[in-house]
Amino acid sequence: MDADFKAQLDQERTKVEDAFDFLGCKVGRGTYGHVYKAKKKDGNDTRDYALKQIEGAGLSTSACREISLLRELKHVNVITLQRVFLSHADRRVYLLFDFAEHDLWHIIKFHRSAKQNKKTVACARGMVKSLLYQVLAGIHYLHANWILHRDLKPANILVMGEGIERGRVKIADMGFARLFNSPLKPMADLDPVVVTFWYRAPELLLGARHYTKAIDIWAIGCIFAELLTYEPIFHCKQEDIKTSTPYHHDQLDRIFSVMSFPIDKDWEDMKKMPEYARLSKEFKKSNYANCSLNKYMEKHNVRSDSRAFQLLVRLLTIDPTKRLNALEAMNDPYFKEDPRPTEDVFEGQPIPYPKREFITDDDSSDVTGAHVSKIESTIMVKTEASSVVLTQQHSSHLNHSQQSITTQQQQQQNVHIKQQPQQHNNIVQQAHPQQVS
Repeated sequence: MDADFKAQLDQERTKVEDAFDFLGCKVGRGTYGHVYKAKKKDGNDTRDYALKQIEGAGLSTSACREISLLRELKHVNVITLQRVFLSHADRRVYLLFDFAEHDLWHIIKFHRSAKQNKKTVACARGMVKSLLYQVLAGIHYLHANWILHRDLKPANILVMGEGIERGRVKIADMGFARLFNSPLKPMADLDPVVVTFWYRAPELLLGARHYTKAIDIWAIGCIFAELLTYEPIFHCKQEDIKTSTPYHHDQLDRIFSVMSFPIDKDWEDMKKMPEYARLSKEFKKSNYANCSLNKYMEKHNVRSDSRAFQLLVRLLTIDPTKRLNALEAMNDPYFKEDPRPTEDVFEGQPIPYPKREFITDDDSSDVTGAHVSKIESTIMVKTEASSVVLTQQHSSHLNHSQQSITTQQQQQQNVHIKQQPQQHNNIVQQAHPQQVS
């Protein structure tokens, strides 16, 4: 490259530290790197942003996957990637997002702590309904465009604070997301596995090699139950186990302890699961004869005749082929009864949740970063100015399949969340399937 031209390019490149104030404003960290709360230095934009600094030189496959997807996706309930910064001095990568002041992990923790301290700080029914509906709307958009998220959990469900998008849900962390028509590397082959087992569908735990959209729906059911009870429904002692084996005895035991052991009519294809022989050897059906989702939820004051419980049953159907899809869930009667879901999940009330606190390198407290991604083997990508040109195999598939996300389809999708200021400012209309060409 001509030296003068290279010098001109270097001069035109915007350095992240020149554009944003963020030093000393760390709000999250993990194996992925660090997340900072940032503000633009020019003073014309007073909004807060989230800067995710990817650990190490270059980009991990997880970060590349996340970038390639987020650059194509445009939906109000999916986090928006604003820009990618690449430092050519040390090859550090920064991803710029809108800043979300809250996430479901912290919201649920707030209510759980209040419950343990015998304080009456319940999560309003309308807020729970609004949170769930917007999560389903975002996942419906992803699924309609051939994308599985594969790592849904409370920490990855962001909620915007005060501002123009107050109370808006944003699905984040696309690091494990996959296109349907992209070769699906089984989750168990990601070595090591550092994602929680609590939200994993039973078919994954039994070694399913060709899983479907139903795995995201199961995770949403787990999150819904947690919003209703403030407790993770399928928690087990060893939540983060580094293993390359999908089978996990304790996690299956926890599921059966809540749901009961499935009989043949509940899941006819369970015997075809790769780990079924091991399952039948280690488990006795009789040990779970008195267990049921009904009994578990009744203990948490959720009545079995409520619309919420009836929807939960359909989301947590043990057989993945019988589980609801996102569109069917959005059309459930639960969302048609008052209080209706609203665009602002906090509508009609002040936001009671504390803002994110800055952390230091010495802070050992449990901080669940909202924009967390997991690091896999590092690969390098070609760069031109500030943009990232992805060279992974799935990028070409993405560009082809995502051409189907037309303006017309985006307008069709937005009908689910269109603001209706009358009455409850509810966002529910009859949901319709998206045509993906």
